Amino acid sequence: MNQPKKGFIPVMLTPFDESGSIDFDGLTQLTELYIEAGASGLFANCLSSEMFELSEQERLQTIRHIVEVSKGAVPVVATGSFGKSLDQQADFIKKVHDLGTEAVILLANQLADEAESESVFNERVFRLLDLTEQIPVGFYECPVPYKRLISPAQLALFTETGRVIYHKDTCLDLNQVKEKIAAVQQTNFGLYDAYMVHAVASLEAGSAGLSCIQGNYFPELIVWLCDNYNNESVKEEVALVQQFFVENMDVMHHTYPTVSKYFLQKRGLPISAFTRRVVGNFTVSHAKDMDKLFETYTQLHEEIALKTIVC
Repeated sequence: MNQPKKGFIPVMLTPFDESGSIDFDGLTQLTELYIEAGASGLFANCLSSEMFELSEQERLQTIRHIVEVSKGAVPVVATGSFGKSLDQQADFIKKVHDLGTEAVILLANQLADEAESESVFNERVFRLLDLTEQIPVGFYECPVPYKRLISPAQLALFTETGRVIYHKDTCLDLNQVKEKIAAVQQTNFGLYDAYMVHAVASLEAGSAGLSCIQGNYFPELIVWLCDNYNNESVKEEVALVQQFFVENMDVMHHTYPTVSKYFLQKRGLPISAFTRRVVGNFTVSHAKDMDKLFETYTQLHEEIALKTIVC
């Protein structure tokens, strides 16, 4: 997951039909969209996928489908640390790995309660690694049901095993990101930042790439930024893109992921905006915000001469 070229790993959506069933045709087209946009990997069965609202069978079905559709074009990682006990989590991690995933992602908030110490968390991580043989893993600082951040010292400790190859960082703090990158010496490890407000600075600091919800609106723009963040010939365009993300952060989070599904509809992707996760009502006001965002993005798209991806 740590490649010389900076990469974008989308946190994948799960399309549903209006009855609430998984829309596998829509999932096929969405997977193909990410790949055509230039994604360097896919993060399946994550919070954006509404993983907590999927059954165990549905989690495995969607992961399997994504692996099959991608046909090895890019690596797929997927969350696997579900279960009340470490033994149950280990069993599910093995199932996820057997589907052909590059690494299985561990949710930091599922390995210790909010009030439990770092030492308790560390002990459980190492126990889970013991229970899962040599399966490559990664960490996700998922904000639901609570956000547990992994410190630079902890990340260094875990990556020394050689098993941890991916980290989706959600600390929102550039200094912490820099400290984590500096703390890890393993060459097969990649930190992917979720916070687009400091995207360029994070890439400059040494992050392996970006893994953000904004990729569920315009994945090709995230890829463009990863490709050009340090390209002096488009320095002004890079600044425009970074400012675009700063200015539009809030509207992309309101009733997410419903809003992103609506946005992708506007782009021509034939999926429903149905969302199982309770995120609040998608109102006329939210739709107008997305309509405006679509116009602003279209203008930016033209200004930086971005390749058009047809949904």
